[in-house]
Amino acid sequence: MKKEIKSEAKLSFWEATGIITGHGVGSGILSVPFLASRNSWFDILWIIALVYLINLLLHFMIAELSWNNGGAQFIKCFENELFRGKLKKILTYVAFACLGLSVIVNVAGFIAGSSAVFQSWFGLPPQLGMLLYYVLAGSIVLFGMKLVGICEKFSVFAMVGVMAILFVATLIGKNDGFCNRFIAAQNLLALFSMVSFSLSAVMSVPQVVKGLQGDTKRIRASIATGTGVNAGLILLVTFMTLLASGAEVTGDGALVDLANHLGGWVGIVGYVFTLLALSTSFWANTLNLRDIIAEQVKLNVRICWIIATVPSLIIAIVGIQSFVGFTRLASVIQVLTGVGIIVAYGRSRKRSEGAPIVGRFGTLPFRILVVVSSVLATAGALISVK
Repeated sequence: MKKEIKSEAKLSFWEATGIITGHGVGSGILSVPFLASRNSWFDILWIIALVYLINLLLHFMIAELSWNNGGAQFIKCFENELFRGKLKKILTYVAFACLGLSVIVNVAGFIAGSSAVFQSWFGLPPQLGMLLYYVLAGSIVLFGMKLVGICEKFSVFAMVGVMAILFVATLIGKNDGFCNRFIAAQNLLALFSMVSFSLSAVMSVPQVVKGLQGDTKRIRASIATGTGVNAGLILLVTFMTLLASGAEVTGDGALVDLANHLGGWVGIVGYVFTLLALSTSFWANTLNLRDIIAEQVKLNVRICWIIATVPSLIIAIVGIQSFVGFTRLASVIQVLTGVGIIVAYGRSRKRSEGAPIVGRFGTLPFRILVVVSSVLATAGALISVK
């Protein structure tokens, strides 16, 4: 089924898929091997498979919610479906402010992380690295959705190529073999949480709905392929790290462990992968926030881009001491937003004819499953790992 949805640009299938993969791929997948080392292979496989299927349901529900609302972003969907009565405008602006804060904090982290790569690789001062990265990465979003889609597509191909090089190097190099094993039940929840985080690209789904101009078959295929590529990368990185590092897997990240066992050249490859991963997330998040702001304040999209990105740059440069606290707040906001999305989707489903994207898998039992999964993932992020 296809609905006429207005968009600033038409995306190809792989450009839309690149936005989904690029939003999700990042530091999360590099943290999975450490948690996987505390679990058995059977547990690793069933958790990745389960999280993929549940996240697919969530992303399909979001796509259908946006589709029912003409390709709208979250806040406009909340305004149309969730908020009622005299408090409608107030609640809309509260949700707008909270979600905006969440994205701004995340983007500040991408800027700071990229600056750290520039500092380690080229010896640039942190503030100069932040400004340089902001200009280079931000200019992509300034030119709009189409260029973001193109850059996401090629960046994802490049990241897959980097992982392929590391995979071959792992197989032909010296390795310590698999030493991962089940240690404690709480590690299952921690792994579930990290995989859920790594496969999440919820805020980029409306971009796919708009970019593919409401074509439900291509929307489903793009989301399934994009999250599938991420799941494949998680499995590949986990396999490589556990094979190469054996019992010496650390919490420093997969690329650090691989560099320690395969040689220092992996560090250079790691810089490339890290910059690509941070940039794809930066592009996706700032494009989303730009559009959310544009929907609410009705300003030119380039002015909205400035409003969406400059606060993140300032937070990164100033280096607010309570950044970790802000990050935790951002994660709580994202969970609440996720629950709000499911409630809004339920209302949207009732008033719409048919369910062209989710079908029967959007009924109440499956919506409850998605909410429970979100709560478990949040709990898993807060527990200690043994």
